[in-house]
Amino acid sequence: MRSGAKMNIDLAPLAGKKLLCAVSGGADSMCLLHLLTSQGLDVTAAHFEHGIRGEESLRDAAFVETWCKARGIPFVLGRGDAPGYARAHGMGLEEAARELRYRFLREVMEETRAELILTAHNRDDNAETVLLNLIRGSGTAGLCGVPFMRGAILRPLLTVSREEIEAYLTAHSVPHVEDSSNQSDDYTRNLIRRRVMPLLREINPRFSEAAARTARLARRDEDCLSALAAEFLKGELKDESLSLKALCSLHPAIASRVVRQLFPGLSMERCEAVLAFARGREYGILELPGRVIRREQGRLYLSAGRTIQLPDRPLIPGEGLLIPELGLRIETERTVYRGEIHDLFKTSYLKYEIVSTDLLCTGRRPGDSLRPLGRGVRKSLSALFKEAGFTRERRDAALILRDGAGPLLVRGLALDERARPRIGGEALKVSFAEAVQNP
Repeated sequence: MRSGAKMNIDLAPLAGKKLLCAVSGGADSMCLLHLLTSQGLDVTAAHFEHGIRGEESLRDAAFVETWCKARGIPFVLGRGDAPGYARAHGMGLEEAARELRYRFLREVMEETRAELILTAHNRDDNAETVLLNLIRGSGTAGLCGVPFMRGAILRPLLTVSREEIEAYLTAHSVPHVEDSSNQSDDYTRNLIRRRVMPLLREINPRFSEAAARTARLARRDEDCLSALAAEFLKGELKDESLSLKALCSLHPAIASRVVRQLFPGLSMERCEAVLAFARGREYGILELPGRVIRREQGRLYLSAGRTIQLPDRPLIPGEGLLIPELGLRIETERTVYRGEIHDLFKTSYLKYEIVSTDLLCTGRRPGDSLRPLGRGVRKSLSALFKEAGFTRERRDAALILRDGAGPLLVRGLALDERARPRIGGEALKVSFAEAVQNP
């Protein structure tokens, strides 16, 4: 048997690359390490001791280190406390061990300047993963099983069965160690491996191959649907918001992937909650882990926006006023109005005799209304906001100059007829500018 030939693994693309091989000392990883080094590839072996199995765990680390040093294979050893990490972070032992192991591998990859991390997952591991995800009620993404490559992590043995691996070790006299925890049914994966898989192979001796085919087909479908979701976001995501109508018109299979791409790691239940929220019409907010989204005026905003509260501040004609909440400064000047055009965002002119006393700069208040210049009718401020398409955030940030009778000027929106200056008469020039920050 020639190394690698019987397994139908093409190692040629790895030639010339600096590789990091994760080696536990078990049959799979020892097979992978021997396969790589026998082809003369540039490989560093990395072993992580999780602190789970006491003396047996130390034995495994010593075994891998000794085997590598005897053959001149660069070796890196890492240690961790998976049980303590699991307790501290409220996670299962297997999950904690995996997180620590991959963190170690990424650190070693950076230190050794390796281009790829290679792990020894095989075809039977893939079948077990598909089953495990099916039991958990996974969607298509879970049925894709173990990816052949994800980021910098490559799994060359994913098409190889455990039986083929054992035959390889025997043919090449490659030793390995056995993890005693693999004989226990305390872990779900072990239970599937020891009890469920043998039963399925009685029904279909080539079950692992069948599961691999299912995973391959699921991966193809998942890639297609995810690409459609990404294309939708590319065209529709603007200013961190989406059209609710466009999102709700998508097929649910694509819509759910849009949500998961917007919020990675979101559970199926929360994903469905976001889609249900998107079907609503009125203003609303929805809390998600680590963030709050809002629904407003036909759009889904990916953040709830900052809450702005503008306090009442006296505005004295001839003096300036800083509005730190908005990063604005107001300057006022007594002048003669000569028919200048009002710019409601930058400069406006108010009839001086009205605003010479008791002028306040405030936020909106319940019941506010005014007679917008040129409209000839009184309108509630809320109606004007709605007409102008102001979001809740913009409404909260609306800066209002008022006297005792109500609003005179709503920045960016309207000037009340009461405040219209007479050409040739005295006026208060009100200028809005970005506040200059002191260095």
